[in-house]
Amino acid sequence: MKAAVYRQYGPPDVVRIEELARPEPKANEVLIKIKASTVSAGDWRARSLQMPAGFGLFARPVFGLFGPRKKVLGTELAGKIEAVGSAVRKFKVGDAVFAYPGFDMGCHAEYRTLPEDGRLMHMPAGVSFEEAASISFGGVTALKFLRDLAKLESGDDVLIIGASGAVGSAAVQLAKHFGARVTGVTSTPNLERVLALGADRVIDYTKTRFQEGGEKYGLIFDTVGSTSFSSCEGALKEDGRLILSAGSLPQILGSNWASRRSRKKVVAGNAPERVEHLHFLKELVEAGRYRPLIDRTYPLDQIVDAHAYVETGRKRGSVVITMA
Repeated sequence: MKAAVYRQYGPPDVVRIEELARPEPKANEVLIKIKASTVSAGDWRARSLQMPAGFGLFARPVFGLFGPRKKVLGTELAGKIEAVGSAVRKFKVGDAVFAYPGFDMGCHAEYRTLPEDGRLMHMPAGVSFEEAASISFGGVTALKFLRDLAKLESGDDVLIIGASGAVGSAAVQLAKHFGARVTGVTSTPNLERVLALGADRVIDYTKTRFQEGGEKYGLIFDTVGSTSFSSCEGALKEDGRLILSAGSLPQILGSNWASRRSRKKVVAGNAPERVEHLHFLKELVEAGRYRPLIDRTYPLDQIVDAHAYVETGRKRGSVVITMA
């Protein structure tokens, strides 16, 4: 099978298309013929080892001290079941599925095996493989932080920084689903796009600082690592929460320290991904309440170009990779 392989850390061109042996499913596994995947910010960081400040020391032990431990990147996929193991009961050959292996990676290839009880679901009705492949990374991240960690409630006033990215665009839609009033922060070309996602209002950060408007928010979700507690404390309500999903270690630690003197809190860290997250997102997609935003699509043999584009930091939503 064809796969995008990287055997050393570095710029986009360390990724090469190679022929690898097709995996065979174990008794409890399915073999998926992948139709689409994405190049996410997670892929960019794993490939380059460019981490937020303070996390670089942890990168090599996680991804591989002397070279990449997992040679094929790709955190999410959509495709069709090609074969099933002898103990599989939930899926059959021909089923259209989407999956979120996350940092187990391995989705930038023509085939991948997954356990039937893993983060794997039948595809939502009415979506393309490209859309299905784009559901998980942004959607699960936004869901975990908004619902599971920050305890978003109906009626909350929510500010989302980076509202046109994969996580930010999902966060806008999920916050609206949960009954929040949403303000999206983005750049001039993306204002209408964020409004179309459901935001009640938008702020163009190239012209206005959200701290200067006088508005108070119950929750500020920084999806891009551009703020800190001290810089936005004045824009939080008395019991407000600042979510830092992409911050540097000094930013997170400093924000937590600064917040100790007030009722306002910082939400950081992580929570485990669960198949329930995929089930929740699938139901929202089928109900017309959530649709992943797609920026560009590249064939597998142009994956170096896809990595280069993601590395610019200017992508809107997901960058999709399609298989032949």
